[in-house]
Amino acid sequence: MPAWVALVVVTLGGVASAAQGAVNGELGERAGDATLAAVVNNLGGCLLVGLGVLALRSLRADLRGLRGARLPWWAYLGGLGGAAIVVLGAYVVPVLGVAVFTIAQVAGGSLGGLAVDRAGLAPVGRIAFTGPRLAGALLGVAAVTLAQLGQPVGDLALGVVLLAVVGGVAVALQSALNGRVSAASSAAAGVAVNFAVSTPAVLLVAALAGALTGPAPSWPDAWFLYTGGLLGVGIVASLVVGVRVVGVLRTGLLLVAGQLGGALVLDALLPGGPGVRLPVLAGALLTLAAALLAGRGSGQGRGWRTGRGVGRGSGRGDTVPAPSVGPAGLPTQSIRPDLGEPVDRPSGRRS
Repeated sequence: MPAWVALVVVTLGGVASAAQGAVNGELGERAGDATLAAVVNNLGGCLLVGLGVLALRSLRADLRGLRGARLPWWAYLGGLGGAAIVVLGAYVVPVLGVAVFTIAQVAGGSLGGLAVDRAGLAPVGRIAFTGPRLAGALLGVAAVTLAQLGQPVGDLALGVVLLAVVGGVAVALQSALNGRVSAASSAAAGVAVNFAVSTPAVLLVAALAGALTGPAPSWPDAWFLYTGGLLGVGIVASLVVGVRVVGVLRTGLLLVAGQLGGALVLDALLPGGPGVRLPVLAGALLTLAAALLAGRGSGQGRGWRTGRGVGRGSGRGDTVPAPSVGPAGLPTQSIRPDLGEPVDRPSGRRS
């Protein structure tokens, strides 16, 4: 896939993320518990994925093919990152406010994106830590800070702010690990594994928090408030596409640019909305510039080339993630001889 196509797909995923945040926020408010909105979101996405598995023979074959991909067990845990940010958002936003939570999350995502790309966890291979990439990450945080000007600020408790940063790092890991699964099989398989892992985690947290055993919630009648799962499937799919082509950092920045652009459209079109806000517009444009800046001079180390696709891949020799050295505490992936030899790849291109 050309890089510019992946960039567009991820940006559209960001727009979907803005819409998802709006519908889930409204659903949680009307139901009386933000955690219930997270449950509905994940159950809806899991239901759609389950229907896809039942209806599509190719998806079932992709999932069966994962058994022969010999991925390490932790590569399948990307969905926990998505569950973490959903749960953290439900409890941290009321304390920090949306503005501080968003800034802290993007800071964590940028930090995590730099680290994950450098470690080579994403299927695009190792991407060197360069000045332009650091500048792009910092510009992205500054752009989001600009976009949040004028928004209410809650209690700036250091521990809670750090939790939001951890949530951003979790999203970066989610993108990388789901990308590994998709590279070993297909994008659809990566989405399916994400929801299979994230949904039980969200249900467990909701049960422990008492959200599933409290008073019966008042569910609203508006059908569009239950579309969070559908939007979530699109968001995860866009992340899977992005990390396979441009890496985790640029994917995260583009997602944020799409989120800000989508929020701008919603503010302008929704009844009673605040209308077009210049800080949000400026933040969206600056975040897009940050993503482009982060792509300049991105040196990649050792990637892996296949002689044939893994599972039901593209047929063009799918990229499979195979860093020779993983991050501290994580085992490296064992590679079968038939998956080819390591090759050096220039910036911005896949072997």
